Amino acid sequence: MRYDYDHGRRDGLRLALAALAAEETKWAVLLGESRSSRTNAARQIRHKAIQIAQKRLQTILNRLIADEDTSATAELASALDKLGL
Repeated sequence: MRYDYDHGRRDGLRLALAALAAEETKWAVLLGESRSSRTNAARQIRHKAIQIAQKRLQTILNRLIADEDTSATAELASALDKLGL
């Protein structure tokens, strides 16, 4: 059951990363397009916020994957110990 929960969390994070990538692409095109410096500044801030959110989600996803790898290694080691190998 725990595996299904973790798998769902990782899938959710991947979906969020994909949505943020689409938003970043949208805002990257609009950077510097307006004559208004306020609008351009707001777009730059929004674009940077999206980049930061992407980086944070990627970090969380990497931590979840790393935790899974270490727990799988520990399970494998304990199984081998039980078998006497």
